[in-house]
Order: sequence, then structure tokens, then C-alpha cells
Amino acid sequence: QIPSWTPPSRESSKGRLRSEEFDVLVIGGGATGSGVALDASTRGLKVAMLERDDFASGTSSRSTKLIHGGIRYLAQAFQSKIPPQELSDVFLNFRYNHEYMKIVQADMAERAYMIESAPFMTHPIPMMIPLYKCCATVALYNA
Repeated sequence: QIPSWTPPSRESSKGRLRSEEFDVLVIGGGATGSGVALDASTRGLKVAMLERDDFASGTSSRSTKLIHGGIRYLAQAFQSKIPPQELSDVFLNFRYNHEYMKIVQADMAERAYMIESAPFMTHPIPMMIPLYKCCATVALYNA
């Protein structure tokens, strides 16, 4: 049997905020704030969260949280024309830009840190990328 539960009233929550001491106060109960609260609580910290409206109603609930590793910058590091229109563009527009590679390296380091430090919050998801000029794009990314 599932135990009965009712959320605390607003007044009782405000009373606890006034009377108790918390290690972390998270302002905003969107995707980012909820993730911060979850991470802090799993580390044994006592967490309070304030939300103006309903949970997950703010901007972070509508923004992407993909940890992609800078794939766009990887393409720009080797091509001066993105996307290539023909297979010949891959070769004709080849160039190396180290500044873009530094961005990719930083993104990959951040991605690795997230995967190692919060494996319960990061996991691979399958993605489908539409290809409109398949011969050039597939040749570029399958090489």
C-alpha cells in the first residue's frame, strides 16, 4: 500500500524557512535549480528551495541541457564553409583553426567533469540529425 502524502501548506513552508537553518538556499525550482538542490542534498547538505511560480515553469525548463562537447565548433575548426554543399567543398574549404579546437577541448573537459561528478544526472541520449545534402555531410562525419 502506498502511503498517503499531501504537500505542506505555504504557511508551514514559510515557517520552516524562518525557524530552521539550511546549508544551501536554491532560488528557482526550474531544471537548473532542481538539479542543484538534488546534487546538494545527495551530498548530505540541508537544502531549501524558493520558487516564485510553479516548479519547472521558468526559463531553465525551456532551455536545453545537452552536454554535447562542442560538435559545432569541431566542424568549424576544420572547415571554412559550413555546411559543405558538395563533396568537393570538404576538400576545398579545409583549414585548421586552433581557436575552435580550444573551445572543443574546454567543452569536452566540462562534459567529462559532469559525467564523472554527477553520473546520476548525465546519460547518453540518442539523437537524430536530419541531413539534407547527405553525400557531403555523411562523407565529412564518417571519415
